[in-house]
This record gives sequence, C-alpha cells and structure tokens, in this order.
Amino acid sequence: MIREAAHPRGRAPRVSGAALVPALVGGGAALLIAILGSTLTDTGPWYRALAKPSWTPPDAAFGAIWTVILALWGAAAVAAWRAAPDSRRADWLVGLFALNGFLNILWSLLFFRLQRPDLALLEVGLLLASILWLIVASARHSRAAPLMLLPYLAWVSVAALLNWEIVRLNVPGA
Repeated sequence: MIREAAHPRGRAPRVSGAALVPALVGGGAALLIAILGSTLTDTGPWYRALAKPSWTPPDAAFGAIWTVILALWGAAAVAAWRAAPDSRRADWLVGLFALNGFLNILWSLLFFRLQRPDLALLEVGLLLASILWLIVASARHSRAAPLMLLPYLAWVSVAALLNWEIVRLNVPGA
C-alpha cells in the first residue's frame, strides 16, 4: 500500500513492499513473455519463403507493436490484481494472466519453432478466448485493465487472420 511520507517536507510518498509485488510480478511476467516470444520467433529462411498476404505488416513493426502490447498487458495485470477485492479473486486473475502468457508463448513455439502454422491457427483460437476471458474477468474489478487489453485483442485478431491466410496460401500441393 502507498502511505504518506514520514517527513512533512513534501517528499514523495513511500511505497510499501506489498504494493510493489503486483508491479514486480506483472512487469516481470510481461518481460518474460517478451523474451521467450522473441527467442522463439525466427523470421529466417522458412518464414521468408512462406506465401503471405499483401497486407502483412513489415517485420520491423512486430517488435514495436509487441513491446507496447506487453507493456499494456503487464499494466493491466497490475491494475486487475490491485483492484481485486480479496486474495482469492486476485489469485484467480493472476492465474488467468499466467494462462494467457503461456498461450501467447505457445503460439510462437507452434508457428515459428515447430513451423506448424496449421497448429498455431488452432491454438490462436484459445489465445483469443483467453484474452476475452481476461477482459471480462478484469472488468469485474477494474475499469482500466480491460481497456488496456483491447489493443492486445485487436492485434491477436489481426495475427489470427494473418495466420489463416498463411495456412491458406501455403497448402501443400496447392
């Protein structure tokens, strides 16, 4: 919790350790997802050889977009956690964010490392469902958290359409 500074000279309030835990966990989880996702993402020869739709964003855009989205994801996790009325609901929200992070990383593994856009297309449905679940669950306790997740939902929706088109354009024998 934030408490008033003991010194009355207008110093910034001190933050207790308990208030820092959600920020450290949320920020750390977002950073871990970013690191693992980027480690699994290989835009080398296999990816470059795939037929892609004309509206595919440039490779350079993905890193910038994911940086913003994961920063918002971490902030949403912190906002939802702090707004939860009790530890049981906070734990539930943290679990939902953890599941979503796992599904996010799993998509990169399936698409890039295993080079299976078809399996990634199936998995992206679960990822989208988990984002919607996060939005609904966090909206019960926080006004800000679900709003911060909307760009994530939009971007993964675009990624799902791109994934669909890559599968369609790269059907063996077509």
